[in-house]
Amino acid sequence: MSGEVITRFAPSPTGFLHIGGARTALFNWLYARNRGGKMLLRIEDTDRSRYSEEAVAAIKDGLEWLGLSWDGDAISQYARVERHREVVEQLLVAGKAYRCYATPQELEEMRDKARAEGRPPRYDGRWRDRDPSEAPDGAVPAIRIKAPRQGDTTVADKVQGEVSFPNADLDDFIILRSDGNPTYMLAVVVDDHDMGVTDIIRGDDHLTNAARQTVIYEAMGWPVPNMAHIPLIHGPDGAKLSKRHGALGAEAYREMGYLPEALCNYLVRLGWSHGDDEIISMKQMIEWFDIAHVNKGAARFDIKKLEAINGHYVRNGDDDDLVEALLGFFPYMENGAYFEERLTPETVARLKTAMPGLKERARTLVDLADGARFLFAERPLHNEEKAEKILAEGGRDVLRQLFPILETVVDWQIEPLETAIREFADAHELKLGKVAQPLRAALTGRTTSPGVFDVIAVLGRDEALGRISDQLN
Repeated sequence: MSGEVITRFAPSPTGFLHIGGARTALFNWLYARNRGGKMLLRIEDTDRSRYSEEAVAAIKDGLEWLGLSWDGDAISQYARVERHREVVEQLLVAGKAYRCYATPQELEEMRDKARAEGRPPRYDGRWRDRDPSEAPDGAVPAIRIKAPRQGDTTVADKVQGEVSFPNADLDDFIILRSDGNPTYMLAVVVDDHDMGVTDIIRGDDHLTNAARQTVIYEAMGWPVPNMAHIPLIHGPDGAKLSKRHGALGAEAYREMGYLPEALCNYLVRLGWSHGDDEIISMKQMIEWFDIAHVNKGAARFDIKKLEAINGHYVRNGDDDDLVEALLGFFPYMENGAYFEERLTPETVARLKTAMPGLKERARTLVDLADGARFLFAERPLHNEEKAEKILAEGGRDVLRQLFPILETVVDWQIEPLETAIREFADAHELKLGKVAQPLRAALTGRTTSPGVFDVIAVLGRDEALGRISDQLN
């Protein structure tokens, strides 16, 4: 195939964009962008019993959050059912498909016989060459493809290599059910052909489907797209990835405070590599990505590795970008209302000033929000138990002596404040911790926070002295 590269991501709208689907979408997107092509989005919604509009919205939202924009409008497979039926009619006229009147009971008997003889259950082709006039009265047929009976069907796969399937194993599968609805096998082929898809990148659980779909392409005289079947993601224990391993939807990773660029970086490394590079920007991914470098073996999902990569993106992120990311994260955060209710221009300004210190201790946006909580606290602070204990057991006495010294600091910046606090500790023969701990407790109501000199400077003179004064009164 020549011309523009067109890939597609084709999820079923039965749930959120799960992590395996997100990686498939990413690989399709990168492959298309690397070659100046397009990635289309098709919602495979022919199974109306499992269709959910909320799921369609969640899939689109997940792709947009990850930055994986698709080209053109999302296409509904269900809306194209008349076109699918039209192709079935063409196959019937050409003698490449036929009406099958086998009853459910007959099909069950075929399966039982095959099992008894140790064969995989296959349709035996009994209506392949029979005249429809022999059909029982009132019987409604399914339509089956006339699959080749001799030789092999070979899938030339960019990841798996050449994979051959004996045609005897493919059987004359159904392409239109007796209720008039096309099967997934047919609909996918018709849609991919009509949408001009040149490259199909999907999970290797579709490899057998690729052989059956090749039979339909060839029956229609259509070119077969390039195929690439990527290994599925496994859990750390080697079993197929499930929810217990962390196989959650993209929205769950957003709620856990992961950055989309970090999640994409982690996902691209699940089964694909570029030398020893671990941290890869979106620009580099587009430049370097090639499906030929995807491994045949299953990749293992490791939440600790994802967290480490996310931590790198947080620590090395642009401060203004991280502030924007944090403000955008509050609506998705479990207790984000606490922050949203207290958002003022003043707290945003403090957040920007505090970000260099906050990000050093954070791995996720949850950590960032937790570290920034003191900026949003309202006076008088409600002290955590450990913080109150420090203040009650001598901490307030230290602060009473420190308070007048802090009131004399005119230039309320980190260096002058640190100098004043260290000189106070030396003069009273106290270890710095004996001053810093009660000061932190008074300023944040907690025993953990960014560096105490950062905290006191960021809060500003009036707020910091006000918080200490509250504790002394």
